[in-house]
Amino acid sequence: MSIKIALLKSGESVIADIKELIQEEKICGYLFKKPYAVNLSPVYGLLTEEPKEGGDNEMNISFSPWIPFTVDEEIPVRYDWLVTVVSPAAEIEKLYEEMVNDQTDSSGEQRNLSE
Repeated sequence: MSIKIALLKSGESVIADIKELIQEEKICGYLFKKPYAVNLSPVYGLLTEEPKEGGDNEMNISFSPWIPFTVDEEIPVRYDWLVTVVSPAAEIEKLYEEMVNDQTDSSGEQRNLSE
């Protein structure tokens, strides 16, 4: 598995198992397997709508289906839609892998995300 985070022209950060699609020795696109949008939000103080004070700048990270209304697990993306592809921090990669692995039960069947 090659877990990477892609920054798209739209500004979205997408984490997935990313493979290059090559045609005639040129990259023509990428294949995103099990892609999820990476969402960041500030940690708020108790009973306030303001971010916590202090220099920590704590952030919550969450994942949401990148294209929520599809059953496709592999999505091709044009090469010119990627700004860059980077390796995720170890903690983010671990969270992603745990989430993806938790969606498949022991019989190999897909589970509902709300379970």
